Amino acid sequence: MSKKTIKNILYVENGIGYGGAIICLRHLVRHLDRSRFNPVVVTGRTGTHYQEIAQEADWHFIADRHIDVIALRNRLAQAGWIKRIPGLSTLFNQLVARADDAFNFLPFFLRLLWTAWRCKVDLIHANNEPLCNRAALLVGKLLRIPTVCHVRGDQNGSRLMRWAFSLPDHFISVSHWVAKSMQANAQVPVDKISVIYDGIALEKLDLNADGYEFRKQHDIAPDAFAVGLVGLLIPWKGQELFLDAAKLLSNKIPGLKMIIVGGTPDDCVAYEAKLRQQIIDEQLQDIVSFTGHVAKMETVYNGLDVVVSASISPEPLGTVVIESMAMGRPLIGPDHGGAAEMMAHNQTGLLFTPKDAVALANQIERFYQKPELRTRVGQNARDHALATFSIETHTNKIQALYDSLLP
Repeated sequence: MSKKTIKNILYVENGIGYGGAIICLRHLVRHLDRSRFNPVVVTGRTGTHYQEIAQEADWHFIADRHIDVIALRNRLAQAGWIKRIPGLSTLFNQLVARADDAFNFLPFFLRLLWTAWRCKVDLIHANNEPLCNRAALLVGKLLRIPTVCHVRGDQNGSRLMRWAFSLPDHFISVSHWVAKSMQANAQVPVDKISVIYDGIALEKLDLNADGYEFRKQHDIAPDAFAVGLVGLLIPWKGQELFLDAAKLLSNKIPGLKMIIVGGTPDDCVAYEAKLRQQIIDEQLQDIVSFTGHVAKMETVYNGLDVVVSASISPEPLGTVVIESMAMGRPLIGPDHGGAAEMMAHNQTGLLFTPKDAVALANQIERFYQKPELRTRVGQNARDHALATFSIETHTNKIQALYDSLLP
């Protein structure tokens, strides 16, 4: 294939922080067939992990936030005097929305348009939901090039969100649960959706990673029973529910350690402070600890006796579910969303009633009491993951989709 036929794919990542979405994007970019596709990656955030993308692709940082709209809205919500004056709250929220348009959306859109034009982009792949990536989708409309949008969440929202779902030419859904939600809530035709499971570079997972080093670093005794909730510190990830379960189990499991694993996005610093205060209020300091972001997750999985996904909203298909299963670890997840789609109860993991701390605690205690169940479930999970989440399969399906959309 001659060099002239190589297509430039612009990937736009506007997630809230460095988590599963950007990690899966990096897997895809690394495995693209460079004789056919040239990746150009734009992120709205920067930092060490984002800057590493420059070693894998043509990377551009375009700030998508110059004023913190979320903080402004939170301050307005906390200002009781505003609510006492009819119409004032609505007025202020409209002013904040217009400020978001003027100082965040418009500069990002213009710089993205310039980048796409200068790089002679042939297709735009938005790595997050349409609303937060509307700038990328509008750039595609303006340049008359196809757009693909990766959808990892549900579609309950405003008319603006429903309008955003009308923009992409095609959608990649990370699970059948998400695809059905898109059809029901956003009226997306089934022929515009391709269900493609996220890919994990399974061959690069270090199955023999030293879990003892992780335990030593975080003061987890060798004989402790360590249960870890893995994920960014975001309210819907279920850290509060995890703490409620820790309280219920504090007198039932000797040597119990409940570990919260993951970094804190800038928007959620107050949420972390709230969690830490809850730990103090409920006297869980000896049981619960935080690790922050961990670069080598294999040490985490091998250092934990049980891995937990506790999202209180249906999660499309969390990376923790895929990675934990691939590592052959005992996994507990909520009986909704992608976790329920991927995990067979008592076979490849244990499921619990969503938002129910008692149900979560019961499943943790069950794993504690039955080591043989942990071993069997972990091996079954690994076999299933190896057959389902190959990065090569993921990449080939997405490249085939690009071929169908490109002239």
